[in-house]
Amino acid sequence: MSASSEGIAPNAKRLLFAGFMAILAAGVGFALRNGLTGEWKTLFGFTDGQVGLIGGAGFSGFCFGIILGGIVVDKIGYGKLVTAAFALHVLSAIVTLSPAPNVSQATAFNLLFCGSFIFALANGTLEAVANPLIATAFPKNRTHYLNILHASWPAGMILGALITLFLGDVLPWKAKLGLYLIPTAIYGFLFFGQKFPKSEASSKGFSLGQMMKDVGIMGASIVGVLLFLFFRDSLGGILGGITGNEFFKSQTWVIISAVVGAGFVAWVALITRFAFGHWMIFMLFIAHAIIGSLELGTDSWIENINGSILTEKQGTILFIFASSMMFTLRFCSHWIESNLKLSPVAILFTCAVFAIVGLLACSAVTTLTVAFGAVLLYSIGKTFFWPTMLAVVGDRFPRTGAVAMSIMGGIGMLSVGQIGGPGLGYAKDRFAAEHLEEKGQKAILEANKAEKPSGLLGLFKEVSALDGAKMQAARALAEKEKHDNTPPEKSALTADQKAMVEANIAGSRKTLRADAALPVGMAVIYLLLLLYFKSQGGYRPLKLEEQQ
Repeated sequence: MSASSEGIAPNAKRLLFAGFMAILAAGVGFALRNGLTGEWKTLFGFTDGQVGLIGGAGFSGFCFGIILGGIVVDKIGYGKLVTAAFALHVLSAIVTLSPAPNVSQATAFNLLFCGSFIFALANGTLEAVANPLIATAFPKNRTHYLNILHASWPAGMILGALITLFLGDVLPWKAKLGLYLIPTAIYGFLFFGQKFPKSEASSKGFSLGQMMKDVGIMGASIVGVLLFLFFRDSLGGILGGITGNEFFKSQTWVIISAVVGAGFVAWVALITRFAFGHWMIFMLFIAHAIIGSLELGTDSWIENINGSILTEKQGTILFIFASSMMFTLRFCSHWIESNLKLSPVAILFTCAVFAIVGLLACSAVTTLTVAFGAVLLYSIGKTFFWPTMLAVVGDRFPRTGAVAMSIMGGIGMLSVGQIGGPGLGYAKDRFAAEHLEEKGQKAILEANKAEKPSGLLGLFKEVSALDGAKMQAARALAEKEKHDNTPPEKSALTADQKAMVEANIAGSRKTLRADAALPVGMAVIYLLLLLYFKSQGGYRPLKLEEQQ
């Protein structure tokens, strides 16, 4: 069937394409930023940990956009949120492209962090519109059309990575990053003047408290913890950096952060009349927090990590390949459900298994040919996670309207912003440093360490990290000599540089092995859900009256 015949709105096809272009703009900006990490490390001397924080801000802001947007969208309408998102995308470009060549590292970090946060805020606001809009417009086949909608994410990443690959040495970094404004202008045009359908819960006149009952205190507690981490670590760090005020590192600020997180939980408790929430939504929220760190956290580092193990250009090629597989496969979800007879939960469990094997295989690659096979396995694994999770919530909890979908998306993005992106950056810093120490080369680490140590959440020990600019210089020279087949006796690499390159590769491999633990946890959750649905006679979508 065509999109027009399956949609309940006469403009369903245009709305689907508009949502597609909106998420594509997010994917283009994401990939372009990923491709600039090496250049930023060279220009500003950032560590992998600092780059991870900037990348994390590109997700954290998403949480606020999608959660706040999901809460108000049924009240103020989709059009106003689209306008707000468009304005935020433009503002993000202004802030991110502000750093001058001679700016201090602290100023550059703050501007890039803020620009990434605003960009994510715009993306989250748009997804607060797109997910419930498509789920409402295509109620007969949510899994299929939500996967098509989210095929735009890898499509955007492909475009961004191709720009990096072919124009990386031609355009200055600001010109490259600004190109995401082109799909931004297109989605603005496509959404302009359109009439939007209402969700089933909204059309029934449900209050926000009624929509939030299935989320309840349990679901809100996950958001509360992540909000606490964001205010304590990210917001406190950026405000402290901008003002130079130690208050944002004080115990008082930690208490304020805790109050914000607890305040969200208390608010949900009040509007739902202290509803505990549905156990299944709680489990789905936990799984989606892991998905955020696995899929998007790994995506934000996979190009860099593969480039460390192989070459920087090969890392970009593998990133494009992974995104191409993801784009193609997301059009196949309907075929998988119909022909392989897999329920959405069975699809999720299968994907978790592929992700485990794929990440372990990626950690062991030594050649580009083998890397393609490993990345293919990982790509199959990560493809269906995000949109299929949204479809499960739409199928099983129609009373929640746009709210549960938006909160779940926010959890995924805030998780990668606070845990996934910074966590992989910290792991790479730590494992590289540990490799040098194990090899008896601690003096090399001390001579080439960054200004600031690398840490994570205050729960893991801070470690000395290799200076980003020095590491990039060593990698670039090593790659050039490898390309030129320079004999070892004629190598211009110093002993320190050789040791740093080896440590970088060892750290990248160990980081991918550690990352493989995430889909193990997801597989356990999906297996339990499979067993539950089997005991209930199988998975099926619920109607609103069945849920009440």
